[in-house]
This record gives sequence, C-alpha cells and structure tokens, in this order.
Amino acid sequence: MKRITKLGLLLIALSVTAPGFAAKDPKEKAIKARQAEMQLRSFNAGPLFGMVKGKIPYDAELAATLAGNLKLMLDLDIGRAWMQGTDNGAYPDKTTALPEVWTTYPEIAEYGKKYVKAVNELALVAGGGVDALKSKIGPLGKSCKACHDDFRELP
Repeated sequence: MKRITKLGLLLIALSVTAPGFAAKDPKEKAIKARQAEMQLRSFNAGPLFGMVKGKIPYDAELAATLAGNLKLMLDLDIGRAWMQGTDNGAYPDKTTALPEVWTTYPEIAEYGKKYVKAVNELALVAGGGVDALKSKIGPLGKSCKACHDDFRELP
C-alpha cells in the first residue's frame, strides 16, 4: 500500500509540474540568459575598475584572471539569448533592452567589435601592473557604456 501511495503521489506531482516546465516561455529564458551573461561580465570587470580607481588593491594575478575570464567569455555563442521580440516593449518588466537592438543591425555589431577589441587588449596587459591596467581599462568602460546608453532603457 505504501508503494502505491508513493507512486500515486509521484504521478500527481509529475502531472502538475511537467506542464510548468513545458510552458516556460523560451523568450523569457533568452532574456534571463542574456542578463546572466551581462552579470558575469560585470562580476569580472567590476574589480578591474575598482583596482584602477584605487577602491581595491591592485592584484596582478587577480587582474589577469578577471581579464582572462572576460576574454574567455568572448568564445561563448549566446546568439540565442538575443532573440527578436525580447525587448522591453514585449517584456517591460523583464528587460531594459530597447527594440533598437534588433533594428539597427549591422550598426550594433560595431559596438560588439569595440568591446571585443577592448577585452583582447586588456587581457594582454591586465597582470602587468596597475598602470598597464589603467592604460586599457578606459576602452572597455567606453564600449560597455556606449552600448548601454544607446540600446538600454535607463531607469
């Protein structure tokens, strides 16, 4: 009897939860993936900015690792996270991405190229001293800010 009760409860639980998994909006998943990638970028870039501003002590090994992480992330193919129709017009409470992200191609690709260049140059020097880090951190910040200023709804 215990076995039948457990089996019955398991079947009920599956019948209730399975539709929930199947009903997940793939566009909401894309938004979450995109936001997670941006958070990971920020998690790695933030301390680098803190080091050049003197808010945290410069650590050559950590700086090299963080810049390396940013560079490693360039190899991720997260194009699926940028599905058309995942802008703040369609999902106002879920994202701040403006519809222009999808309507300005290939212009927006230039923003990405600047980011890639900035990350690659930063990764080459980040562990070589705070002055070397300072010499390359500006273009990284500018590339992030430019895209956010033009393609993200500001609060």
